[in-house]
Amino acid sequence: MNLAAIERLVAKGESEKVELKKSTGQLGRAGQTLCAFLNDNGGTVVIGITDSGKVVGQEVSDKTRREVAAMFAHFEPPAPLAVGYVDLPDRRSKLIVIEARPQDETRPFTFDGRPYQRVQTTTSIMPQERYEAMLLDRAHARRRWENQPAVDVTLEDLDHEEILRTRETAIAQRRISVSTSADAGDILDRLGLRRHGVITQAAQVLYGMRFLPDYPQALLKLGRFRGTKITGDILDNRQEHLHAFAAIREAVAWLDRTLPLAARFPEGEIFREDRLPVPADALREVLLNAVMHRDYSTPSGYVAVAVFDDRIEVRSIGALPRGVTAEDLSGPHKSIPRNPLIAEAFHRTGAVEIWGRGTNRVIDACERHGIERPIFEEQDGAVYVTFRAQIGPTPQVTPQVTPQVTPQVVVVLQSAATAPRTRAELQNAAGLKDREHFRTTYLEPLLEAGLLEMTIPDKPKSSRQRYRTTAAGVRALKDES
Repeated sequence: MNLAAIERLVAKGESEKVELKKSTGQLGRAGQTLCAFLNDNGGTVVIGITDSGKVVGQEVSDKTRREVAAMFAHFEPPAPLAVGYVDLPDRRSKLIVIEARPQDETRPFTFDGRPYQRVQTTTSIMPQERYEAMLLDRAHARRRWENQPAVDVTLEDLDHEEILRTRETAIAQRRISVSTSADAGDILDRLGLRRHGVITQAAQVLYGMRFLPDYPQALLKLGRFRGTKITGDILDNRQEHLHAFAAIREAVAWLDRTLPLAARFPEGEIFREDRLPVPADALREVLLNAVMHRDYSTPSGYVAVAVFDDRIEVRSIGALPRGVTAEDLSGPHKSIPRNPLIAEAFHRTGAVEIWGRGTNRVIDACERHGIERPIFEEQDGAVYVTFRAQIGPTPQVTPQVTPQVTPQVVVVLQSAATAPRTRAELQNAAGLKDREHFRTTYLEPLLEAGLLEMTIPDKPKSSRQRYRTTAAGVRALKDES
């Protein structure tokens, strides 16, 4: 970095990524700030410039260089820092420029035994909770479940046809060299799925053919339920232990057989258009995410697809990555794969991108299809994606269920249509004080009619229970307006 570049860097003063120090007498504070930069997105400390931005320089002797090197030794683990000495015009003094280059797999860093963080222009000691969370992330990066040796799995136990299919598709997508060997073991090596001749658990997830008793979590659950509740009659129930690629194909094929196919003739067209209730591309993208990003370390884990009369739910066991919320999925967000090796194999085939745009494409596809945006939720260590669409017969509001569509009913449905609500929130919206009266006269009848639904149908009494208006409820509101 030359003097002109440094002047441009510090022109706006200190920031989240720039710290100015007058002299090496402040090396200790500089080390703390560099530690904070390493624990975030990087940054630069420039020594020889005052807080106000005045260039004063620093005489640099052998002793000075030794002091800087000694300061580096106070970092744990060893810090990826780059230091440079830039001459000033007088040739007698220099600027010392130290750049922190963060590495996700090695942070958090400590300086003199303490972790630091950067908030705007302030360096402070990192809270214990955040430090412990970062330590867990570091342990996960180095010793992830997917990159550990598979239990009693050899190359002969894997689906060689699927491995070769990955190679062929990746070559066609120009995401692997055409010169890649057709040997199954070489392909796994190229994908990082075999290490020193040992099959990884990622390879078992992607290409395994035998899952019990060691890998019960390689489970796909498919269910078609009558009505709008998980307690309704089961019309179709399948559970299969499959590798990841086969699970995607099986789920897509099952949805093709299960979902009704409507036909219409677009205005001005002579050919019929067949339409699923939910766009096939959106369903496929969500299934891919569910299979790739789930938590495979839990033996009781699974991916489930449940089809009700008014919605399709896709559930995968495993919380969202730290720093990503369910709300973030509806907009631009970071791509933080839980299982990088598994995700990379799908990426090589062209099935997915790696830019965190998958959920945004799902939303766009639903809007083009003319249906509501999907609902993304995280509950009890699992991620749910719900597509609201009419799959079965439209529930009717009979006099036995709701004697009349009162103003309170309209208010309740309107409130729950904007966002999932608690029972108390809906009761307050209706302006009712008696909890039991609200439950028996409004809440339960609306649930029975299929105009409201629970967000956690498996646990009706959960403290996290919320209620939302169904597609049928939205139509009922439109009919009343």
